[in-house]
Amino acid sequence: MYPIIIITLTAILSLYLGLYQATKPYVMVVNLLGLLAALVVSALSWNFETSHYSDMLRTDHYSIAFSVTLIGSTGLLIAISKKFFESISDHIAEYYSIILFSLAGGLIMVGFQNLTTLFIGIEILSVSVYILAGLQRKKEASNESALKYFLMGSFFTAILLLGIAFLYGATGTFNISEMGNVIAKKQSLLVPFLYIGVGLILMALCFKVSVAPFHFWTPDVYEGAPTLITAYMSTVVKIAGFGAFLRLFFFAFPSLQQHWSVLLSVLAVLTLLIGNINALQQTNMKRMLAYSGISHAGYMLMSIVAMGTFSANVILVYSIGYSLATITAFGILMVVESQTGSTDFVAFHGFSKKNPLLAWMMVISMCSLAGIPLTAGFFGKFYMFSHVMEQKFIVLAVVGVISAIIGIFYYFRVIIAMFFVHTEHSFEEVSMPFFMRLTLVLTCIATIILGFYPSLFANLLI
Repeated sequence: MYPIIIITLTAILSLYLGLYQATKPYVMVVNLLGLLAALVVSALSWNFETSHYSDMLRTDHYSIAFSVTLIGSTGLLIAISKKFFESISDHIAEYYSIILFSLAGGLIMVGFQNLTTLFIGIEILSVSVYILAGLQRKKEASNESALKYFLMGSFFTAILLLGIAFLYGATGTFNISEMGNVIAKKQSLLVPFLYIGVGLILMALCFKVSVAPFHFWTPDVYEGAPTLITAYMSTVVKIAGFGAFLRLFFFAFPSLQQHWSVLLSVLAVLTLLIGNINALQQTNMKRMLAYSGISHAGYMLMSIVAMGTFSANVILVYSIGYSLATITAFGILMVVESQTGSTDFVAFHGFSKKNPLLAWMMVISMCSLAGIPLTAGFFGKFYMFSHVMEQKFIVLAVVGVISAIIGIFYYFRVIIAMFFVHTEHSFEEVSMPFFMRLTLVLTCIATIILGFYPSLFANLLI
């Protein structure tokens, strides 16, 4: 609860700092300090599990671990954002504030205990992201991205609300723990309202995390949105969505697992195949990462299918590795885009000649996303496959392994373009703000450290 308050107050303070020319240069630093304070408060809350506002929100190990991941990811993105925001407008305080308000919604999503709180969290996060997607108002693609995301998001928000109404009508409560108890005791008496409600909520959450066949908005929105915001949607929004997804199904619907696990298995297979096969065909880096994000949603969905004691820990480990690699990839893509004006693979041709450090950081990122050993991404996939195999979902695991092999091909296309494709144009050595360079170095170091010592987070939620 307190991290949400700190982040909200930091967002409001950021707006005030943006009013005065003398304080504008300190906006980013103040935001980072606010995030650091929220991070410390979250960590100190580890041994103090409690509920807030008549059990509307809960502070427990699950919410704290995912909150720290969300706050940390947002901090890394803000640290690489200064030059990017300054290139759009002189009024950057508003951008930081909207990001922090969106983060507050994400924290509510991973700590909700009541379906009305879930709805509020999703709306706070979503409305903020609709605005962020259209930041570059003079670019048609950015406006189109924001409008498409807003229209589709509004439609699925209505579906979510309808699903919540059906579940309340069936169980007589919004509290997910109480709902789980009612369903377990009176399951046979709650049909069909119960299954309709579960189905509608499932559709809405699948849309939020880009699970097929509700993924159709993702490539266009990711490509049209500003690159930094695409990175935010790929990491913070997706992790918050899966945090809410797992929390809801673990507490409210465990007695229905034999029903929804079959449906989620089909969706996971469909998501993996659509994401990876389409990513192979892309010539644009942002669209490739969009389809890559869809495939990673399939991997995380596998852990929900194989619901068990280890599911939360598997998704947490996977989310951390995925976030670090994705932030690195998008950070370097921002550098390339600022110099070439393009996000196509062609823009990476010969990149390593003048920028070897950035090129090798991109190698680390692509290897982690591909699941190459000694990276955080490898152990994320390893834990996930092990968990799925232990729960006897053999076919799902086999499809996941095949999909991971396919993924290696399109991730390594980026490496080949940087190191082995010769081109007539040549990159100059790029200049980067200190915070941005430091952040990208830290994400790469963290990716490697977690590749060698995955036990740092492997048993956190067990």
